[in-house]
Amino acid sequence: MKILEHRLEEQIRKAIQSLGVTDNQIPTIVLQITKPEFEGDLTLVCFPFTIFLGKGPEQIGQAIGEYLSKYSVDVEKFNVVKGFLNLSISNISWLGEFLEFTQSERVSGLSKVQQKVLIEYSSPNTNKPLHLGHLRNNFLGSALSELLKFAGYEVIKANLVNDRGIHICKSMVAYQETGNGETPESSGLKGDHLVGKYYVKYDQMFKGQMAEMLANGSNEEEAKINAPIALKAKQMLLDWEAGVPEVIELWKKMNAWVYAGFDETYKRLGVSFDKFYYESDTYILGKDIVDEGLANGIFYKKDDG
Repeated sequence: MKILEHRLEEQIRKAIQSLGVTDNQIPTIVLQITKPEFEGDLTLVCFPFTIFLGKGPEQIGQAIGEYLSKYSVDVEKFNVVKGFLNLSISNISWLGEFLEFTQSERVSGLSKVQQKVLIEYSSPNTNKPLHLGHLRNNFLGSALSELLKFAGYEVIKANLVNDRGIHICKSMVAYQETGNGETPESSGLKGDHLVGKYYVKYDQMFKGQMAEMLANGSNEEEAKINAPIALKAKQMLLDWEAGVPEVIELWKKMNAWVYAGFDETYKRLGVSFDKFYYESDTYILGKDIVDEGLANGIFYKKDDG
């Protein structure tokens, strides 16, 4: 980005000269990365120019921004916040920066090293559809993977799926209680949407049972812990960990519906993966480490387990 910054510094110098000063009056021009809470990519602090221009920093920033918007292909738009000129760099300039970087790597031979890079993204839960945050991570992960490939890296695109835990059991219990054998085919719903429907159903049943228990004299903490459907979800998690066949069978069936729904979404997004990892395969390693820690007195277990 040094070349872009140098080019912008020269353009800013010309903008200041257009305001009626000579080049030798202009102090060093310093650009900095725009703070994340403001719109922009690079920021110019305008306070150093007030003495010789005889104007306020906001007025100076506005004038420089208008000059750059008119004469610089690098600046797409600008905003001024209390004497700080925030510049948004144009897409064509970013593309030029990227192409220049990759070309310099190829010329220097760095891209021939074939460094291996793992990009992990998407990583959904199997109890509901992908939401907006997942889409954001899909787009970022996929774009970053393609950029690194183009730059010569060997990229592995990995998806770590959170396919176990109490949240998964909540959907399963609600389906077990109210599903009546409903399937994606019979409902006309994508599999992930169908399972998500029962995750919402669980929450509705849980809140209803809590309200009933509160009305009958339980306090809120007791109601949360002892709501019948919450107890069933906890027991289902224990049964899953114990490998109870009918629980495992239901878990596999509902997860398969979700995966089919996810695949449909990924295809629509143009997103793909080289490796899938599943928490159901890796959590045992974590449990073994915890058990070892307990045995060695590093960890301790509370009375509630």
